Amino acid sequence: MFFNTINLFGLFHKTIEIHPKQLFGNWRIGWALDLHTTSSTLIDDGIFDTKRTDIGELLYQLKYRRNKRKVKTITESASNFLKSQQLFPSLAAIIPVPPSEERRSFQPVKMLAIRIGKKTGLTVIDDYIIKVKKTAALKNIEELSDRKQQLEGAFKVKYDTLKGKNVLLFDDLYRSGATLNAITDILLNEGQVSDVFVLTITKTRTKR
Repeated sequence: MFFNTINLFGLFHKTIEIHPKQLFGNWRIGWALDLHTTSSTLIDDGIFDTKRTDIGELLYQLKYRRNKRKVKTITESASNFLKSQQLFPSLAAIIPVPPSEERRSFQPVKMLAIRIGKKTGLTVIDDYIIKVKKTAALKNIEELSDRKQQLEGAFKVKYDTLKGKNVLLFDDLYRSGATLNAITDILLNEGQVSDVFVLTITKTRTKR
């Protein structure tokens, strides 16, 4: 169990409790800081009562309500957790997952990665991996095999400056891991990095 205490607006201290979850894939080691939700109960026709973890609520407010005031708390928690890991000194850079739609002005993954980089001193290369094929929204595709097919040939490495080095692949929300696995393959085989580690802010309770 990890705790992160920060001062919000100089008025009071808010304690954020996180419960890191290990993520399994073709990377070396991966974590989500916590689950995104703890429960979701249908209370009316199409209406759910959803309970989120502390950091899940913060990410929801940032990602879906565009409340940028939540960035500080999220990045404090992520940075403190990352710096507590033995592998931290071996990391050469943070690589954020490319956005599904680059034309959108609001990109929470890039925003969080840059702030985590500033707090940890790690270089953030937000165009190291580029998306070269348009894909359908994966959250609307239930079968993992169909997601993998969508992602085949979707990414490329733009540079080779991290060859032989350890990198941290970063995303905000882990669902099935299909995108992270696809990018890890590209980093290892095309980019020839030494090892890929993964960090996400939250993960879903299911693999959808």
